[in-house]
Amino acid sequence: MSTKERKPEWLKVRLTTGENYQELKKMMRSKTLHTVCEEARCPNIYECWANRTATFMILGDICTRACRFCAVKTGLPTELDWAEPERVAEAVEQMGVRHAVVTSVARDDLNDGGAAIFAATIKAIRIRNPFTSVEVLIPDFLGNWDALKIVMDAKPDILNHNIETVRRLSDRVRAKAKYDRSLELLKRAKEMQPQIPTKSSIMVGVGETYEEVIEAMRDLRAHDVDIVTIGQYLQPTKKHLKIERYYTPEEFAALKEEGLKMGFSHVESGPLVRSSYHAHEQVKSAQAHQEQKNSRSLNKKDVS
Repeated sequence: MSTKERKPEWLKVRLTTGENYQELKKMMRSKTLHTVCEEARCPNIYECWANRTATFMILGDICTRACRFCAVKTGLPTELDWAEPERVAEAVEQMGVRHAVVTSVARDDLNDGGAAIFAATIKAIRIRNPFTSVEVLIPDFLGNWDALKIVMDAKPDILNHNIETVRRLSDRVRAKAKYDRSLELLKRAKEMQPQIPTKSSIMVGVGETYEEVIEAMRDLRAHDVDIVTIGQYLQPTKKHLKIERYYTPEEFAALKEEGLKMGFSHVESGPLVRSSYHAHEQVKSAQAHQEQKNSRSLNKKDVS
């Protein structure tokens, strides 16, 4: 049954539409760019935009899937916009960001699922912004591992792909996506580029048990995922999945503690956490963790 509880105090967001927010919104419109912050109705948009950070959504704003948790429009997408990567790179330059996050709608109508545009966007950002790290949050490309290789060959600083929910609920929550295929994508990404940290996200409150969340975290670690983010599901419209329950801040803190014990290099866990929330801090943790692993590996070689 869905919850009848009032929204808890810890989920109420303070609106701060100051100068930075308005400037960012104007810039996005002028460059005909989309952000997942707006399209997915992210609760952190005011905080992030006030700090001049945003998650760019490429490949248009129409998704070929209809996941039951997501507010992004569904339908038949338009043609590819090959000028989009350069406009994203220009926006990153104007914003002066140090860590850029790029995601997309699912484009199952394309042979490569849009992988070539992802790669072009990574390269365009790097040319204009050589000191900016780039994180990509990609769809599953329907298991097209050649498409995944196109993205990995462009060498993003973080490869993000979300499992979204626990195994038992995956087919009900996610359209076309498969739990095991997502895990395989994360594993293959790490095999293709072992030095690139991988990341995934879980939303809670859609009917899973606490123990199932722990099991999903274990599945991610078993596939060598470095970073996990865990946040409360919020129903975007009445047509979407109902909220089954609200997790408390104490439960999120406990999940973070469990994740760190499992060996994740970074765990971002909280009611308003979304996949890209505090992403600039996550990349620092992942890089430090990777340096430690490299150091241990070198020490073992020296001993042998």
